[in-house]
Amino acid sequence: MSNLVEEISRRRTFAIISHPDAGKTTLTEKFLLYGGAIAQAGVVKGKKNARAATSDWMEIEKQRGISVTSSVMQFQYNGFCINILDTPGHQDFSEDTYRTLMAADSAVMVIDGAKGVEPQTRKLFKVCAMRHIPIFTFVNKMDREAKDPFDLLDEVERELGIETYAMNWPIGSGKDFQGVYDREKAELLFFSGVSGKKRADKMEVDLYDPQVAELLGSEEKHRQLIDDVELLSAGREMDIQAVREGQLSPVFFGSALTNFGIEPFLEAFLKLTPPPLARTADCGVIDPFSPDFSAFVFKIQANMNKAHRDRLAFMRICSGKFQRDAEYFHVQGNKKMRLSQPQQLMAAEREIVEEAYAGDVIGVFDPGIFAIGDTITVPGKKFRYSGIPTFAPEHFCRVSAKDSMKRKQFVKGTEQIAQEGAIQIFKVPNSGMEEVIVGVVGTLQFDVFEYRMKNEYGVELRMEMLPYEEIRLIDEYPGDLSDLNLGSDAELLEDYRGRSLLVFSSFWAIDFTCRRNPGLKVSEIVVEEG
Repeated sequence: MSNLVEEISRRRTFAIISHPDAGKTTLTEKFLLYGGAIAQAGVVKGKKNARAATSDWMEIEKQRGISVTSSVMQFQYNGFCINILDTPGHQDFSEDTYRTLMAADSAVMVIDGAKGVEPQTRKLFKVCAMRHIPIFTFVNKMDREAKDPFDLLDEVERELGIETYAMNWPIGSGKDFQGVYDREKAELLFFSGVSGKKRADKMEVDLYDPQVAELLGSEEKHRQLIDDVELLSAGREMDIQAVREGQLSPVFFGSALTNFGIEPFLEAFLKLTPPPLARTADCGVIDPFSPDFSAFVFKIQANMNKAHRDRLAFMRICSGKFQRDAEYFHVQGNKKMRLSQPQQLMAAEREIVEEAYAGDVIGVFDPGIFAIGDTITVPGKKFRYSGIPTFAPEHFCRVSAKDSMKRKQFVKGTEQIAQEGAIQIFKVPNSGMEEVIVGVVGTLQFDVFEYRMKNEYGVELRMEMLPYEEIRLIDEYPGDLSDLNLGSDAELLEDYRGRSLLVFSSFWAIDFTCRRNPGLKVSEIVVEEG
């Protein structure tokens, strides 16, 4: 039992979120570099010969230099066992990000020092706030010309409604960025080393040491730095309880590209972040240190490896210890089972695991029995973790296979990708699956869907964008639904559960359609527990 407590206590599971291009995937890479998981970091940009970033595994991600799926990586550092969940930066994948945040105990928000808080940062921050998890801020790209650090702190507080506490302070910015002042240790850390592929060298100096002026190039810059640090001391104090409740965000400055400030951030962050948190189930709160294993599925991914035509269900372990080949219970499926080929991942690289603990994320082979939000427990325990929400789609497209002989592959591909939660499928009532309506939260998901259908299932698609923006569930209608009086701005659809829905080209079309059909009652499916 003491070994169980020890193993769970050293786990840290966090997600990294940011606006596209703020440097999130680069920061993830540098964590792995410092953790010894990789020897040389790849740079995330659409370059043919550059090493692709470790956490970007899908071919389309390597081509475009953006993350479109959430990657899961584990590494060891200073006695901690760290699970990083790298989320899609692009706004079109906010749904996948939300699910990933359900599996995390804290989040690191990466902000571009030159751009400050951007639209996607706001959107993702709201998702974090809904979870009430600790949020740490890393102000990146200080090696480029950046906004004034005081202005950046003020912007985070004003735009996101969370208080901040600067854990360190940048020494210059742009080409003059030389390192950070560590407030806890009360010392300056000067970094050197040109290439960001290897660890940065550092030199520790006292703030009031006369040689600082020499290192900075002028007495004036030294004086300014002392004034900044003294001004910070007059501000609010660090409050670990407020951090744990998601009300105060510790802020770190650095450059993921040059590795300046990465190690101090990682060390301080690990001290401040909580070990695995308790989770709520329908029977009450589940203690992570309970000896009984339990987990929930937060993500399903097909064809992560072209050599293996497979599907993996990603599970966040919430309590106890997982052991390979032990018998477990799938609550939603109401049956006992063994979880086959349990794997831990470094993006597309996998290794089979014999055991894992609360806080860890494992991928298990899924023959098509798991759904997002499913709970797995030990036999005899039949509780369910609270569901993972799905968002109502905002864009719709009529899709069919160009080659009618590929019907089987078309049906299989659309159903599998839908089960991953990347798209939602609808169809016209009383029709087959030869033609479906695909709904997504963001339009980039259509590109990924088309790309994957062609590359993974060998099906070229005919895609026709539809003018619909709103979707509603039909709650009541006194007559036959086929007799509904619909204009060109509305269409009747059915989802995979057989529920009847209406899609509309505008918000106004909803009211108009309801007035034309007395007795018709519809409701939103904004966030639905999966």
